[in-house]
Amino acid sequence: MAGEDVRSAEALYVLGDLVEAWIGDDDDAELPARIAAATRAVADAGVPVYFMAGNRDFLLGEAFARRAGLTRLEDGTVHVIQGQPTLLMHGDVLCTDDVAYQAVRRQVRQPAWAAQVLAMPLDARRAFAAKAREDSRAHTGATMETIMDVNADAVAQAMRSAGVTRLVHGHTHRPAMHRFELDGHPAERIVLGDWYDQGSVLRISPAGADLRGLPAT
Repeated sequence: MAGEDVRSAEALYVLGDLVEAWIGDDDDAELPARIAAATRAVADAGVPVYFMAGNRDFLLGEAFARRAGLTRLEDGTVHVIQGQPTLLMHGDVLCTDDVAYQAVRRQVRQPAWAAQVLAMPLDARRAFAAKAREDSRAHTGATMETIMDVNADAVAQAMRSAGVTRLVHGHTHRPAMHRFELDGHPAERIVLGDWYDQGSVLRISPAGADLRGLPAT
């Protein structure tokens, strides 16, 4: 939340890609400890902190979630936010035109793959994650932006199946509020931004939805 203490919120939602690459709940680096302390402080103040895994932190497990005070959500969860049913997604499954990415996603989400990676020593996992990020950047650089964006039919189908007219997701790093018509009804798709050069936060209040960028600190 911009300009106010997040501990005054009714709930805090993190829709994936909390870090550049999650290598396991046993990671002894400084950043996971800082994240756990921050989110635990919010949860201890009585604000539910919901976490939905993204394509960079899907290996985050129950051990870290307990430590950090996170309530994990399945991708495609619907929560009623300020009286409106809202579909919450990370967003990558909506990028159906990126066939190569979807193939990789299916592979790495297999429990056997995750178990194999998590069984590796920490240093090996760090090297593996760095190589995966290099490969991802190469794929991004070689793929048309339109292919990596969400597919309009996939968006409509997800919202239709969930019975909602509001969708909030991240992943594409293209913050915007899209208003359109879905089956004859007004609908909106809100896209969260990344946290590289600035922050990105969505505040939903009785006055409506407010998507803001936060200055880097």
